[in-house]
Amino acid sequence: MCGSADRFWYSHIMLSPTLPERLVDPQGRPYFLWDCDMTLDEFKARLADPNPDVRAYLVGKVMRQAKPDDALALVTLREITDLWPRVERHLGRSREFWRWLLASWGVIDDSGK
Repeated sequence: MCGSADRFWYSHIMLSPTLPERLVDPQGRPYFLWDCDMTLDEFKARLADPNPDVRAYLVGKVMRQAKPDDALALVTLREITDLWPRVERHLGRSREFWRWLLASWGVIDDSGK
């Protein structure tokens, strides 16, 4: 289990997010939103929606469809853990990976709750 300093170090030094010029197409749509017509700026704005269910859906979408490094560059660990009970249902086949990662960092318990 990692301490908070370890998580900071890993998330800020070890991540390798996609370069900005490769993250979006010429119209500003990120690669992970292949199934909807939304720019990265629109996506980021919607992540601030006051409805936690809307935010959870979008956080789950980026966690499910983007590289983990890109997901963690776009949403904070705090946002993920605050919304975890709502986000988890949107993760599909990536759910177990995210449960394992977040549990290994000590931000959720081993049962995924």
